[in-house]
Amino acid sequence: MQLFAPDFPFPADLPAEQVADTLADLLTSPDPAIRDDQAYTALAQWTREGRLDTVLPRLGDAAADRLTHPEVQARTFAPLVLRCVLARGVSPENAERWYPAFAAWYPAEPDTRGWDDRLGWLHAVAHGADAAAAFATALPHRAPDLLDLCAHRICAPGATSRYVQLEDARLARAITGILHTPDLPEPAALGWLDHLVTALEGGGPGPVPVWAFNIFATLQALHLHLTRGLTEGGLPPHAGAVRERALAILAPAYPWLA
Repeated sequence: MQLFAPDFPFPADLPAEQVADTLADLLTSPDPAIRDDQAYTALAQWTREGRLDTVLPRLGDAAADRLTHPEVQARTFAPLVLRCVLARGVSPENAERWYPAFAAWYPAEPDTRGWDDRLGWLHAVAHGADAAAAFATALPHRAPDLLDLCAHRICAPGATSRYVQLEDARLARAITGILHTPDLPEPAALGWLDHLVTALEGGGPGPVPVWAFNIFATLQALHLHLTRGLTEGGLPPHAGAVRERALAILAPAYPWLA
């Protein structure tokens, strides 16, 4: 079956269910040219164009199932599919059905490399951050939980991969987006930062652990985002309070700052 053509016109001669199932299968491929350049690129375009509106629940169910797939590239591309589906608009019931699988996977994913020379982009941290922001839009009452998930991801013990592929920026963008959730109370906007404080307690002289580096990098990126704001939406309501709390956490590691 020839699914892809230049510029990715939708294969209108095929049932949408068949297209969705084929994409789901190709999104597990270890070949980045198939998984990323073709399957994900096509899915993102066709979802944005509304070509897959009739099979959004089917795509979301398959993506949620892949979060426990034995192969890392299948797991880490699943949240990108959830982001596309959630951004297009689904019922809260569908979003709630996928949320537990995402919440279990995101802070616990063991392979957080941004890039692999054979598999290409993996980007569990960045892709998960994108999905977290989409979940917050679909399920606003989950915003405090999603902030906690991001915190646990940032300070996961035993981390071996530093944020060298702009994972910190993607997290900062997602957190800023979640902070835009309407009626989010200030305690919830600040509370997730306590997880980072707890993780840093007891630190002392010596090399900076990977997880601590990731905390510092993310808080610096978040401070920038909460100073400039997003191109869509600007600054969230509690930007100042969160920014100052982030700065207070950073201050011991940067004692020369005024």
